[in-house]
Amino acid sequence: MIQWQVRVLEGKKVSYSSWVKLFQLHAWGYDVLSHINGTAPPAHTHESYEEWSKIDAIVLQWIYRTLEDDLLVRILVLESTALEAWNRLKDIFLNNKGARAATLELEFNNLTLKSIPSLESYCQKLKMLGDQLIDVDCPVNDT
Repeated sequence: MIQWQVRVLEGKKVSYSSWVKLFQLHAWGYDVLSHINGTAPPAHTHESYEEWSKIDAIVLQWIYRTLEDDLLVRILVLESTALEAWNRLKDIFLNNKGARAATLELEFNNLTLKSIPSLESYCQKLKMLGDQLIDVDCPVNDT
């Protein structure tokens, strides 16, 4: 039996872009990527709709199960499809990119080694902030 190591998206240690990549890889491996990539579902009257709906509920559970509680309550909606939840989550992380980028850049630029307990922690914090900046299309250049 295949075990899936759950990475919980909380926006800091696990960035949105990393979570998306891991989740898409998992969905691709289980042949359910169509439930989150915008592929239209079968019509409600089509014979395959019931099976599609059950699989979609499983994918939706995967999404919900991999979110921190604060994010979960923001996207949890009764009678949602996996794609609708996927898009609500995407909106949370990708809307207001300018304001989020400015805040993250300020934190990145003002981070000092003196404020962090170790060099390793400092580097991890810079990496974490860098990943979050990538999420809002504002990558840090290597210099």
